[in-house]
Amino acid sequence: MTEPTDRTERTDRTGPTDRTERTAPTDRTAPTDRRVRVVLVDDHRMFRTGVQAEIGRTESTGVEVVGEAADVDQAVTVIKATRPEVVLLDVHLPGGGGVEVLRRSAALMSDTENPVRFLALSVSDAAEDVIGVIRGGARGYVTKTITGTDLVDSIFRVQDGDAVFSPRLAGFVLDAFASTDAPPVDEDMDRLTQREREVLRLIARGYAYKEIAKQLFISVKTVESHVSAVLRKLQLSNRHELTRWATARRLV
Repeated sequence: MTEPTDRTERTDRTGPTDRTERTAPTDRTAPTDRRVRVVLVDDHRMFRTGVQAEIGRTESTGVEVVGEAADVDQAVTVIKATRPEVVLLDVHLPGGGGVEVLRRSAALMSDTENPVRFLALSVSDAAEDVIGVIRGGARGYVTKTITGTDLVDSIFRVQDGDAVFSPRLAGFVLDAFASTDAPPVDEDMDRLTQREREVLRLIARGYAYKEIAKQLFISVKTVESHVSAVLRKLQLSNRHELTRWATARRLV
């Protein structure tokens, strides 16, 4: 399925690279008779291209990429048209984010004969992002540092109905669902846009403006604008206060 042309897409990383996501990876690079149909949903064209190049060698990986999408509306259309077994879903998407894709795909997820299952694949490792998509119906959540081999293995596990998480993220889900109380609403965080939250976390982790710009594929001037907006909304004076504020909320 060919996605509609989108002139607003950004560029991004070329694909998964890190080798620390799973402790016992399964080798899916050898020829296999097993097949899984996958749709890639991410608003960065270069990242989708990189992922497809890494995992889409069907004869060796068993993964057949049957469609791509760059925003919520495209995703819902492509998923309904192709009915894949697994959707690789970014959390932050134009049009409402991954949670909105899940909401609009609820009927497909609940199909008893041929369910569509979702695996979140995101640069974000924030607890609220992980918990949000899992509560929305995703079967797992891995970060974009995952290796191609481990990603293929995760896709097949999700196809089988397993829950799959990057090691550090599993604790967020266990903690969230172990409690019967809803998490408290942080009114200060609610004032920030998703991009401002991303910048906030990177500032709190000690990243320089140039490093943040490179990480998020935006200009240094845009980073400075986001930092100014965050300081204004949180009524803070400088990045040191910002770091203390974020640390107190365990955002680092």
